[in-house]
Amino acid sequence: MPLGDGRLLYAAIEGIDRAVCCTGCQAVALAIAGDGLSAYYRTRTEFARRGDDVRVQDALEVYDDPQVQAGFACSAGEHEREALLILEGIVCSACIWLNEQHLSRLPGVLEAQINYATRRARVRWDPRAIKLSEILRAVSEIGYRAWPATSMAIDESRRRETRGALWRLFVAGFGMMQVMMYALPAYLPDADTMGEDLRMLMRLASLVLTLPVVIYSAAPFWRGAWRDLKRLRLGMDVPIALGIAVAFAASVFATFTGGADVYYDSISMFVFFLLCARYLEMRARQKAAANLEYLDKALPAVAHRLPAFPQMDSEEVPAITLQRTQLVLVRPGEGFPADGIIVQGESACDESLLTGESHPVAKCAGSDVIAGAINRSSPVVMRVERVGEDTRASGVRRLVERAACERPALVELTDRVAGWLVAAVLLVALGTLGWWLHHDPARALWITVSVLVVTCPCALSLATPAALAVGVGRLARRGVIATRGHAIEALSKVTHVVFDKTGTLTEGRLGLVRSVALGDREIETCMALARALEQGSEHPIAAALVASRNDTGAQLDVAELRNIPGSGVEGVIEGRRVRIGTAPFVSALVGVEPPVAAQTDEALTQIWLGCEKQWLARFELADCLRAEAAEIVRSLQASGKQVLIMSGDGEPAVRAAARRLGIAQFEAGLSPEDKHARVHALQERGAVVAMVGDGVNDAPVLAQAHVSIAMGSGALLSQAHSDLVLLSGRLQGMLEALSIARSTWRVVRQNFAWAVAYNIVAVPAAAMGWVTPWMAGAGMGASSLIVVLNALRLLDRRMTDIKDLMPSAQSVAVTPLTSDF
Repeated sequence: MPLGDGRLLYAAIEGIDRAVCCTGCQAVALAIAGDGLSAYYRTRTEFARRGDDVRVQDALEVYDDPQVQAGFACSAGEHEREALLILEGIVCSACIWLNEQHLSRLPGVLEAQINYATRRARVRWDPRAIKLSEILRAVSEIGYRAWPATSMAIDESRRRETRGALWRLFVAGFGMMQVMMYALPAYLPDADTMGEDLRMLMRLASLVLTLPVVIYSAAPFWRGAWRDLKRLRLGMDVPIALGIAVAFAASVFATFTGGADVYYDSISMFVFFLLCARYLEMRARQKAAANLEYLDKALPAVAHRLPAFPQMDSEEVPAITLQRTQLVLVRPGEGFPADGIIVQGESACDESLLTGESHPVAKCAGSDVIAGAINRSSPVVMRVERVGEDTRASGVRRLVERAACERPALVELTDRVAGWLVAAVLLVALGTLGWWLHHDPARALWITVSVLVVTCPCALSLATPAALAVGVGRLARRGVIATRGHAIEALSKVTHVVFDKTGTLTEGRLGLVRSVALGDREIETCMALARALEQGSEHPIAAALVASRNDTGAQLDVAELRNIPGSGVEGVIEGRRVRIGTAPFVSALVGVEPPVAAQTDEALTQIWLGCEKQWLARFELADCLRAEAAEIVRSLQASGKQVLIMSGDGEPAVRAAARRLGIAQFEAGLSPEDKHARVHALQERGAVVAMVGDGVNDAPVLAQAHVSIAMGSGALLSQAHSDLVLLSGRLQGMLEALSIARSTWRVVRQNFAWAVAYNIVAVPAAAMGWVTPWMAGAGMGASSLIVVLNALRLLDRRMTDIKDLMPSAQSVAVTPLTSDF
């Protein structure tokens, strides 16, 4: 089949090139053939059916193949697999409950969580007890459809959902206009002069035009209500379907018995308004879901593989078919198709996809690159390390989806309230019918229908998930990954922020603070001697000395270089033996004790340089503060947060960091258990605590805090102990997360207040006869739509408060822990 640019794609099946429609199908076909399952194609004589012609039962077993699963599933532990599924047919919280309960009860399914806002399910299962195809088929057995959430499947599902909604909306709109035209004469002042034959003709025409609306356009309401009633559960579609059924049955009865009133115009009108609102809600929901799909969209579908490197002749292959150790060429402007290592070339990469960092990062041979990053400068050759679901981008996506699927306590509460609300509305409708039959029988039917239709438990159920889905997506775009559903709520209420020191407020690496010449040589000469001795060492002290180089002189030659672990380095330079290291180690060569250093309150590491009979220099090193740490602390304090340091480091180092950052409360020498106890004590006094740590040694206190924030790393992503991960390692991400969390939770409260207020006002108004059926349908749909649109406002908010609080990137520099540098 031709692509948009005219190219043809083929897949080799049993030695024959078969045409395929796209790179996604090509990847699946190659995976099936590569695993020895080519027999699947022997009986196929045409392309796969599309759209609504596809049946859930068709060839689901193909998703059990490990090669096929590599594109959408991952290992979640020993004998555990995890995948993201698209669910079709979800309309309310009852659908969520039904699918979660049904899946959770399947033997071998370990966990099933569904995101109401995005209609996606995160399923974890034991492949020894159940196959993925059996899970997909189990969903179809209760009236829904499920597919693996690949990019192509998501797009196809979205197109199918949109196409079906538009057709139903068109039929309902056309029927409504025609029925209103036939119903209009009955509302005119001279309607009584209309002959009975003409009246009957008008009613029959209205009946014929309303039938497609009731049968086709309203089909989702019928299916949803039937699913709920079969399982003895009251969902949102039950009162809607009941209202349509009662009004239509009464109208048909009146048509053929000469009754006074028919309601075809009201039926077609409120079905149309309901479908309008659901369509707009669907489009808004799709926009919110797309905010979580940017990671998938950014990954390239094809790669340029180099089968005969160092020859640069490349072949274009689906990215999903790449294997570890293969070499690929990435040209300027292209995305990296997998995680890997640069083996040839130098360039700059835009990694804002994951980290939110807008500045390109320099890359050279030996540098790591991540899938989805954009090559900005020059072509490079990359060795593939991780592909598909094993890439860092896929790991981040899974964390985001997990957070979006988890439901905070407020969501659970609103789902229970929504279920009880439907039951209450049915009782109110029954009472309303009885009251109006006694006082005004002519109005009883349409008032009862209005009560059934006007209620909106859907708005209650959407109030929190819609806002959280948008908030989680916004955080991810800023390089902050929420891994738990409660993170946004907890972060919005934080009163105390507790920092670990090393690796959090500091860079976690030594920097040169002070250089003091002790002999007759210039300090620049001493620095050159020190760098020459330490040039080949990987020790952190050596790295700090080498990194301090600011001269362009020639490299000194070192002979008889010898490294003594725990002491220092010795070598012969220009005929003289020189040592650098601890005082006792260098003293043994110099022959005299070193001069006494001035006492300071800083936590400094002292390194000595000397030669035979002479001390040359003393170098003092300390852990460097992060460039933005001071501004972050000031911003938190200005916003009313209490900032503390709890560290396991010695008191001089912690005191120095606290003094430089303006933090009055700090504790040093704490074990992980001590930190846990201190945070617990704060919580006992009513504090809402956010703990910021490196995620390695702080597991107990991170778990104890109301919300835990960790600096990003590959190991941390795989363990995901924390509630939030700062992927870029930038502390600015914490301020951005606080701002997003506050605005998100503000929208949640607004949505919840609106949903409650609407139902409190709308149901009594309908019961008193102030709301017609078509008005009820419009109001019910508009209530849900308002909740979703209010959540989407979060997509357009600008973080101006962050820009005002933070200095520009050019105005900050890495700051050591002393003012003498």
